[in-house]
Amino acid sequence: MSTDPDVKPVPTVFRERVFDIEYAREHKAYWLPTSLIVVFGLWHIATNLYLNEPGSWQNCIHFGGFALIAAISSPTFRFEKDRAWAIGLDVLYGLLVFASACWIAYAEDGLYTRTLATTGQSWQLTFFDWAAGLIAIFAAIDLTRRLTGWIIPVLIVVAMSYILFLGEVLPGAFRAASLPLSDVLFRSMYNDEGMFGIITTISSANIALFMIFGAFLVVSGASDFVIEFAKIVAGRFRGGSAFVAVLASALTGTISGSAVANTASTGVITIPLMKSNGFRPMFAAGVEASASTGGQIMPPIMGAGAFVMVSYTGIDYGTIVLSSIVPAILYFMSIAFIVRVEAMKHDIGVEAGNIVDWKKLWAGALNFVLPLGVMTYLLVSGRTPSYAACFAIATLIVTSWFTPNKMTVPKICKAMVIGMKTATMTAILLVAVGLINNAVTTSGVANSFALMIAQWSQGSLLIALLLIALASLVLGMGLPVTAAYIVLAILSAPALSGMLADGLIVDQLVAGIADPAKAAMFALVDSPLVAKVATGMSPAEAQQLISAMPFELAVVIRPVLVDAASMTTFLLTAHLIIFWLSQDSNVTPPVCLAAFTAAGIAGSPPMATGVESWKIAKGLYIVPLIFAYTPMIGGDLYTVVHIGFFALFGMYAFTTLLQRYSEGPMPIWLYPVMIGGAALSFWPMELAANIAGAVIVSSMVFFTSRAAKRKAQA
Repeated sequence: MSTDPDVKPVPTVFRERVFDIEYAREHKAYWLPTSLIVVFGLWHIATNLYLNEPGSWQNCIHFGGFALIAAISSPTFRFEKDRAWAIGLDVLYGLLVFASACWIAYAEDGLYTRTLATTGQSWQLTFFDWAAGLIAIFAAIDLTRRLTGWIIPVLIVVAMSYILFLGEVLPGAFRAASLPLSDVLFRSMYNDEGMFGIITTISSANIALFMIFGAFLVVSGASDFVIEFAKIVAGRFRGGSAFVAVLASALTGTISGSAVANTASTGVITIPLMKSNGFRPMFAAGVEASASTGGQIMPPIMGAGAFVMVSYTGIDYGTIVLSSIVPAILYFMSIAFIVRVEAMKHDIGVEAGNIVDWKKLWAGALNFVLPLGVMTYLLVSGRTPSYAACFAIATLIVTSWFTPNKMTVPKICKAMVIGMKTATMTAILLVAVGLINNAVTTSGVANSFALMIAQWSQGSLLIALLLIALASLVLGMGLPVTAAYIVLAILSAPALSGMLADGLIVDQLVAGIADPAKAAMFALVDSPLVAKVATGMSPAEAQQLISAMPFELAVVIRPVLVDAASMTTFLLTAHLIIFWLSQDSNVTPPVCLAAFTAAGIAGSPPMATGVESWKIAKGLYIVPLIFAYTPMIGGDLYTVVHIGFFALFGMYAFTTLLQRYSEGPMPIWLYPVMIGGAALSFWPMELAANIAGAVIVSSMVFFTSRAAKRKAQA
């Protein structure tokens, strides 16, 4: 607070009071801003049900409204945040951004008309178009800095510099032609990949509504029901609240089709639940983001991935779903393992005292079960997520009148305000990410990454997988997960499936190809090893010969030496690998939308939460390796169960190495033992080695558990 007598400071809590509906009802000075926030929340429901504005208007109003909220709640001058002039300046700033966003939507038709009238040689931007566009871009960068820190703003500046002038000075595949400023401004504002494009639509049509629905669950007492129910579960084993979060996110994510929307809808309940159980906020957010990401790989719906995969591979839907059951279980078990280790490491769930409040349990049960059940039914029946969320909110309001927690008008307003406040960071962030998205797609740098995979791998499957993982991360920075999967599948799946098929060809070359017609196909390969094709060669020589084959010749040889059923299996394996790796952008910095959404709910640092989510979601990288090096895809029931069962021991060992903890502290000498146990557990279809690995891991678990008990007794 300032001591200057000429400046009248306002209460330090002003910026928080506008989100307090009870306080606003008693103090008229807060009534107007708080009421506008309520109206803004109601508009999100109306625009997705009845208003049907053009997409540009919906997204621009969405950004403008949240920009105003962000400007008020996140001061420009933190050291002067309590002065009346500072608050007034932020309010004017927010109103200016709102007006600029509305102008961008209003001016779109006129811009096209003027440009067409001049034969479309350049975009005919007026002074107000320039001003509104530059203000919106500046606000997206500035408000993101206020809410999340400097990393995303720096990335935006670098990305826009790349398409403005930086691309011309870079060498090789990263070289890109520079675009005029007017073109960059137009693309940033009006492209589907820009500020108000596809990514912002996810926020305006889905995330904000799920945030509001989550707030309604909290205000109606439904969250109390979840907490009390989790106490029952948590009393049985350690970290029970986090296990509930994993299960809830898995079930919701498989039908929602969006990891970010899943995080927004379930995270508002599960993250506070985990925090109340003793988990660190950053870890709680990471578990929610990782589990929500897993919802996209969980049968039977698998988000939109399975349907896209059917269209690209021609493989029937049932085969894809059945092939994904055991891998999905492995992924969620990998999250469960890290939850268990975290609980043991921080002594969570040990003390008694989780007394269940049965009154809260029964009072909130109906408000929780029925609205979520309705939302689930609508999603499964094919309704849009926005319609399902709105209908679930209406169901909750009606249902609440049959419970002690009736949703009166003040409570409805309170839920709206809480939902809008929770959604602010995510809404601003997604608009800002659109600027990166526009730069990535405009420059074509994403395609350059994917096209280089075949050349750089030089026949090494592991290198190819690493390159695809890198490409998926870069694509994920600028594209939604499904779009990133489609691009990678088009560019990389044929090459990857061919490399998988080469394993069978290597076996044939080692044994020798007796058929003269098939052996003669290798005559076009420039290698002295061609002379050994009929008689056989070592595995290293066979791999060398395969690597020497030109890509055009390999495409011809593979269908001849590998049967059609096996080629179909390898094609499905390649697509599943790419699909799994495409999910990593949700939880991998620097742009990880699910992790950022969870961080906004948990109140944890966004980038640090992204790192934590990446560590928890390690299964996204381990399972694709299992796809590539074992016959899990396309194998019989025994083979799949065998691989999946022993992989659990390897995943647990890997988790303990990441956390440096098992059932108790891990001494340094135990690390190489766990590494050996993990390697033997993952060994493809070697029963003796797998059993040895399982025994080693189990023994080390027993050892650390006994050591922890002795330490506790001492």
